[in-house]
Formats: sequence, C-alpha cells, structure tokens
Amino acid sequence: MRPDTPADHITEAERLLRTAERYPEDREPLLLQAAAHLELAGDRARATTLYDDLLAATPPPENPHLIKALKAANLWEYGHEAEARVIIDGLRATPVTDGAAWEIVAETLEAHDELETAEATFSTAVTALVPSPEDEVPYAHQSLLMGRHRVRRLLALRHDDWDVLADRLHTGAVPLDELHDPKRLWSLGSSDPAELRAEITRLRSELGSYRTALSRPFPVAVLLWPAGELDELLAAYPELESEYPTHEAHLTDLEASLRELSAAGTPNLGIVQGTVPSYEAFAASEYTSPSNAALLPQYATTLAARGRATPWPPPRTSPCWCGSGTKYAACHGTARI
Repeated sequence: MRPDTPADHITEAERLLRTAERYPEDREPLLLQAAAHLELAGDRARATTLYDDLLAATPPPENPHLIKALKAANLWEYGHEAEARVIIDGLRATPVTDGAAWEIVAETLEAHDELETAEATFSTAVTALVPSPEDEVPYAHQSLLMGRHRVRRLLALRHDDWDVLADRLHTGAVPLDELHDPKRLWSLGSSDPAELRAEITRLRSELGSYRTALSRPFPVAVLLWPAGELDELLAAYPELESEYPTHEAHLTDLEASLRELSAAGTPNLGIVQGTVPSYEAFAASEYTSPSNAALLPQYATTLAARGRATPWPPPRTSPCWCGSGTKYAACHGTARI
C-alpha cells in the first residue's frame, strides 16, 4: 500500500534505512528514497542529514549533483533559502551532466516564483542534453522539455522549436498549452458551468498522470541475465531451463516483453541485471528456492525498487542494452524482433 500519512512515510523511511544497511551496494538510491519519505512526513531536517551523509560518504556518491539539488530544494522549503541558493548557484555553474539535478533546480526556482531563472535553467539543460530538436529525446530527458514548456507558458513567451517538440512528445488527452495555461486558474472561480466542466476535465487528466507516477515510483523492470550468469544459473537450477531455453532467446523475449508493455501504454520501463549470488540471497530472504520460477519477476521488481534499473528503450544510436556493443537501432532495436 502506498504511504499516505506522515506516520506511514516515517515507517517507509525506516524500512528503507534498514534495507540500506542490508544492501550497502544500494545505499545511495535507498537513502534517497528514505529522504524523500522523510520530506513527505515533514521531517525535513532529518532528510537534510541523509543528504549530508550521502555527500560525505566514502567512496563519493555516484550522483552528487542530484543529491545536492535535492538538498537545496529541501532546505528552501523549510526556511534555509540562503544555503539553498548557494548550492543552486554552484550547480548552475557546473557543466550539465545530470538532467534530473537540473530539473530539480529549475522546479525549485519555479516554485519560488523565480520564473526567468527557472526558464534559463531548463533551457541550459535541454540544449546540453538534446543538442537539436531533431534529435531523439531519451525518456529520462523528456520531463525537462515539459517543465521548460510550462515555465515559458507562464512567462508568456512565444513557442520555439523545443516547445513544439514538447507538444509532440506529450501524449496526454489535454494539450500542453491547456495544461500550462495560466488563465486556467481563473476558471476555478468561474460561475460558468461550461468553464467549470472544462477545468474538471483538465484536472482529471493531470490527476491521472500524477496517480500513475505515485503508484510506480520505480520502473517496471524486466530481468536481464548476462550470458555467464545465465549459464551459472541454469547449471545450479536446471528447473529454470524452460524459462530460458537459450541466452539468445532470453534477449529476444526480453525486448519483446518490453515492447508489449510499451504498446499497452505502460510508462517508465527499465531493465535490471541479475546475478546468481544476488538472486540466491533474495530467494533466501523470501524463504523459497531459487528454482521457483515465480520468484523471478519479484526479484526484478526488488532490483528496480533498489534503484538498479536502466531505462528502456535506449536512444537508437546508443549501445544496445544487451551488451553487444552494437547500436540499439542495429541490434535489438530493429523494427522486427
């Protein structure tokens, strides 16, 4: 069940902290999730402590810019604006490497009515990560375009090529221009039934998107076994051979499964890579045998929840997820599987 109350969020944060102790290799994503729950519970000071712990960790965190951005957003929310600004200014002075960090910074500025700076931040990130509106936009970067569109709409700026691209990528029932229209606020106080009905329709569309995001805080992930790991798995647990006739068939089935999920409208898809020791440890924690095929999707979900998923699909010109070294478009990203 999704946490809904401050007490629920505290409980979930404590569970994640215990899990981080058990799986130190996944400490960073687990502590980030715990900090998010602490923020939702209103314990922002404790969330800041977790961010500080991550930034001071040895070895250094994998995503320091993301952690700093989250820390800045959190600090500003509970009265530490000056400290938050120092962090934000420092991040904006660095090259764009992590779109998520820049998105958080831009949204923080937007939330505090600094729209011009928010627009500049979104634009810097978009042009760095997607050099041309003609380029393919990875799923992870699409929200930057949506956020930029929203802020520019609030600033009453004319559409540019990036805004057109955002419109094209948006798949919701209500167009972006309507969702991001500042005048929508006026209709909330209207006595015109037609205006109120139109606003209810728009709000329902937004609510559906938010519910989807909240109910799936981590990707829907499919399990990938590298060739060596699969050989070891089947040697130890031959009962699983019916699931994985060959490694090539496993890779083909994986891509086909993800395409089916995508065609059905499932967002936020990913791939998690399994290892035999990790799988055996998971089976032991579930008090069942690794030969139980029903355990495989649960293992994949657990890896995704621990932040181990790689987004799918990769850009068509990037290396394929299978590890072949070939571009995705020429490997498992071909039109036919």
